[in-house]
Amino acid sequence: MLNLMLQVFHSAITKPVGYWGDVREQMFDILKLCWIPMIVSVTAFGFGAPGLQGGNIFLLFGIPERLGSFFLMASVREFAPWINAMVIAGVVGTAVTADLGARRIREEFDAMEVLGIDPVRTIILPRVIALTIMTGLMNIIALTFGVLGGVIAVWELNGNVLAYFENFWANATTTDMWVSVFKTSLFGLIIGVVCSYKGYRAQGGPIGVGRAVNQAVVISFAAIWMVNFVVTLMMLGLVPDMQVFR
Repeated sequence: MLNLMLQVFHSAITKPVGYWGDVREQMFDILKLCWIPMIVSVTAFGFGAPGLQGGNIFLLFGIPERLGSFFLMASVREFAPWINAMVIAGVVGTAVTADLGARRIREEFDAMEVLGIDPVRTIILPRVIALTIMTGLMNIIALTFGVLGGVIAVWELNGNVLAYFENFWANATTTDMWVSVFKTSLFGLIIGVVCSYKGYRAQGGPIGVGRAVNQAVVISFAAIWMVNFVVTLMMLGLVPDMQVFR
């Protein structure tokens, strides 16, 4: 997988032209397939788990509006990027693995190599770049609707929505936002490389393609969780003031 990622980087950097049209098409497909399930998932999770449950804890102290600072940690730093990556890995990652796996068992890649066409640059590179860019961009949508889930929870708890937003922005920092987008872009890179590798190296006929899809999703999920853990620790360690809520 590391070797495939290096091939993609080398091809993209040494000749950064000729593939952006395919990248745009892939980006549009990702947006078309993922925006509805992602919005529904993030909003419902934000309203149900940290929203109502966290809000009821704050309500015991008569301060449901303080849910705004809690949602900075819960939504911006953790669950919105995580759900965003899970949806894209589950919807687009599986499709990429199945598509490349089908091409492999139909020997399309072998035919391309015989014709002197590099399948990594032609097929894999646009998908990896599109997943990297779109996972980061769609995180902005995920953050918006994750915070909206908190708004619904505050309204349900009869709290002041304006005070919720004031509390949120009093604690939000630029570092929170760019780290959230940065790490989701890393998630997209992981999804693109892992799923492309598993599809590109699939073998064993249709059963092998199904096995490759399963392995790609499991590895992607595990890698996303580990990278999220490391990035969050680094962010809080380098900027310890972010752990103080106002």
